[in-house]
Parts: sequence; C-alpha cells; structure tokens
Amino acid sequence: MDLLRVIIHEAGQIFLIPCIIILLLFILIALSQVGSLLIEYFMERRHLKANVPQLIHNMHGKSAGGLHGVIVAGGLLPRQKKALFTLLDSKLPETEQTALARSLLSIEEKHYEKATLITDLIAKLGPMIGLLGTLIPLGPGIMALGEGDTAILSQSLSIAFDTTIAGLLAAAVCYTISRIRSRWYDTYLQMTETLMECLLEEMKTP
Repeated sequence: MDLLRVIIHEAGQIFLIPCIIILLLFILIALSQVGSLLIEYFMERRHLKANVPQLIHNMHGKSAGGLHGVIVAGGLLPRQKKALFTLLDSKLPETEQTALARSLLSIEEKHYEKATLITDLIAKLGPMIGLLGTLIPLGPGIMALGEGDTAILSQSLSIAFDTTIAGLLAAAVCYTISRIRSRWYDTYLQMTETLMECLLEEMKTP
C-alpha cells in the first residue's frame, strides 16, 4: 500500500512542470489573441458599413450587373462579398443555386468556428490546468508543514497560487475574446444569409 501511495505521489509531482509550461503557453496565446482581436477590429470590423435593409431595397428589381454593383458598394466585408459573388456568378438552375447558398453559408460558419476554437479551448482548459497546478504542490507543502519546514511550505503555496492565477487569467481573457468574436461572427452570418436569400429571389426574376 505504501508503495502504491509513493508511486501515485511521484507520478503526480512529475506533472507539475508540464502544467506550468502549459499555463505559460496559455498566457502567451491569450496575449497573442488580444493582439489578433485588435488587428481584426481595425483591419476589418470597423470597415463594416453595410445597412442590410437598404441593401435589400437597392437589390430589388436589379439585373445581374446591377446586383454586382450593389454588392460592391454595399460596405460589406471581403468574405461576404466573395460568397455573394460566388452565388451571383453561378450559372445553375434554381435548386442548385439554393444548395450552393447553403454550402457557402456552411463554409462561412466553419471558418468562424475555427477562428474561435483556440480561445474556446483555453477558456475551458485554463481553470482545469490551473487547478491541477494548484493541487500538485500542496502535497509536499502539507508534508513540509507536518515536519515544520516552512520554507518548502511557502514555496509550495506560492506555486499553487501562481498556477491558479495564471489559469484563471488566461481563461478569462480567452473567454472574453471568444464572446466578442462570437457576437461579431453571428452578425456576419445573419447578414450574409439574409442577403443570399434576397439575392436568390432577385435571380429568379426574369
């Protein structure tokens, strides 16, 4: 029994350094994602000037060339324009055009899901890894307390607090970034879907 306890204890201690490395990596990723979010805002988000009701009004009764001009001048994001142009330029029957529109929307949805994948994972795993990094050094700390060694105890507590803070900080930052991006991307997808439906209706008109 004592042998098993020693094996479990030593195995647990082995994971302390990997936990610290992972938490440091999470913090670096969180900081890089903050920079990425700011770049995305200034390079893309703030240039979104589209007024969907006005765009729908402008599309009504337009020919293919007119629809193309409305999309170009509509203040949309490059990805939205590309998806709409792909649908507009397709020379397909009505049923196939609808299928193409669904496929394009699915591609956009997967693109945005991929963009939030990393921050979503860190938001979930950060507190778990932080808790693991908290509990592992407490074992030696409690043993040191029983032996009256306050130096080891204070070191163990310091590591425990630091890993907790690191895990929660990385998770909080990534959670915030994920929520901001999710709101942005939901808006983008809703706009694209609405405009595609309008475009399909206009393309039916002889």
